[in-house]
Amino acid sequence: MANNSNRKLVPEAMTALDKFKYEVASEVGVNLKDGYNGDLSSKDAGKIGGNMVRKMIQQAEQSMK
Repeated sequence: MANNSNRKLVPEAMTALDKFKYEVASEVGVNLKDGYNGDLSSKDAGKIGGNMVRKMIQQAEQSMK
């Protein structure tokens, strides 16, 4: 039996993360569509993911002050 490590710890957070993803994508100039984005390049996907992580780290650091 396969162990799926991709399970969501807080399923309710998915809508907030999706909204955050679209916000970051627009900031870095990547056009995301609702639904399937299979034509998105790895470079553009990396821009979105990297900036999402950067912003989450900044927010965590601010909350620690």
